Amino acid sequence: MKNKIKYVLKIDGMMCGMCEAHVNDVIRRNFDIKKVKSSARKNQTIVISDHIINEEEFHKVIDETGYRIVSINKE
Repeated sequence: MKNKIKYVLKIDGMMCGMCEAHVNDVIRRNFDIKKVKSSARKNQTIVISDHIINEEEFHKVIDETGYRIVSINKE
């Protein structure tokens, strides 16, 4: 069984459900992941993956949307 890696991205700029959907779609399109869930209320996106994702790639992809990653925690 593979270990799943959980990334908690603190994202500045998400205000509503449409923002959450936009961030989720961008992450799904750019990364091979198992699950993604965003919360504008918590200003965070949780990404579950089977493999390590380069954190600089997260920054690059999210910056292009107009939102900004404040921090990334890997669990």
